[in-house]
Amino acid sequence: MTEVSGPRRELERTRDGDGPGAEQARIALSAGSPADRLRAAILALACARGEDSSTCPSDAARAVADDWRPLLSQARDLARELAKAGQVRLTQQGRALDPDAEWQGPIRIQLPPHADG
Repeated sequence: MTEVSGPRRELERTRDGDGPGAEQARIALSAGSPADRLRAAILALACARGEDSSTCPSDAARAVADDWRPLLSQARDLARELAKAGQVRLTQQGRALDPDAEWQGPIRIQLPPHADG
């Protein structure tokens, strides 16, 4: 029996709590496509953590797959797409990132100010 990762447990609590991000958590924990599940996990984790906290692409990847490392690049790309659409905000070392700019290194994902869950 494998241990359930922290981000996956967080998605399960979000889904079961039926609050902000619950619908996205249901999608992330479904048998859908990896891209749909990753996108939903990013949104659900950001909603669950609220405006004052953040998540990272690896949390979303860990939440949807035991073998999460191959999904990390896709999770980062999806986070960029979501930021371009205004659904999340990307930061690095506390500074907002332009989703259209080139950047590298660790990023954080959070809800934009005053976003609805």
